[in-house]
Amino acid sequence: MTYIIAFLVILIVALSVFALMIHFGFRAPREVNKETPQSQLAIDYVQLTIPAENNKQLSAWLLPVKDAQSTVVILHGWGSNSEMMLPLAKPFYDAGMNVLLFDARSHGDSEGDTFSSLPRFSEDLHSALDWYKQQYSERSKKLAVLGHSVGAGAVLLAASQRQDVDAVISISAFAHPKWMMQRYLSSVHIPPSFQAPVIRYVEWVIGQPFDSFAPIKTACQIQSPVLIVHGNADRVIPVDDARVIMNHCTKGHLQLIEVDGAGHDSVDKIELHSQQLIDFLRLSRVI
Repeated sequence: MTYIIAFLVILIVALSVFALMIHFGFRAPREVNKETPQSQLAIDYVQLTIPAENNKQLSAWLLPVKDAQSTVVILHGWGSNSEMMLPLAKPFYDAGMNVLLFDARSHGDSEGDTFSSLPRFSEDLHSALDWYKQQYSERSKKLAVLGHSVGAGAVLLAASQRQDVDAVISISAFAHPKWMMQRYLSSVHIPPSFQAPVIRYVEWVIGQPFDSFAPIKTACQIQSPVLIVHGNADRVIPVDDARVIMNHCTKGHLQLIEVDGAGHDSVDKIELHSQQLIDFLRLSRVI
């Protein structure tokens, strides 16, 4: 009997350590915003606080353009913040669009929550869009959403669930979270036999299977035009993921831009192609 109790205690401790390792291993690092649209771009902005799920508050910046009725909402990636997306915000502002940037929960200057995930990023985007439309109805006659990395997956998920998004720009999205997890676990030398339980545990924590929010599926469900942007030098999420998304969707509402020499976080190289992003929104009648 003593051996059975000892075994159960060891098993419980081992499982607890396993769970803690996963939680800490996949916890998003927080980078607070050190600069603002004014300090970095010399653009006047409005500091906003947006209510989110679980009674949390999101920190947001609105870059308003006089009399503009279209807005692009920009969502950063994992461990990033609004400041890091400012270089991408300026071309849209210069093109005459209002720009709304916000920090997801547990990122930037927003309040923290128990964990971060792509679905929670998407929840925050829903919160931001709903609140913005209510508070700034005249500025939200046309809405575009842009996301990077996990934020890109989140805008694809949110746009597949709404009818009021007129155009979507996805930058450096993975095709399927399971594939991304497998690549990451392999990179830290976790053998395949141990990867499956880790993936199942993460799905359990998130509360839904990876298949339910995989961009390879959600991108195909969006009714509005979608622009997929990906660097062909991305070592975190290979450009093949973007090609798989494109090939998987039978509808012709997706376009792909492959940015030569751009890595996963090469916002500067993406910025050089900003005119193509603007042209996409013009053709989509957002601007």
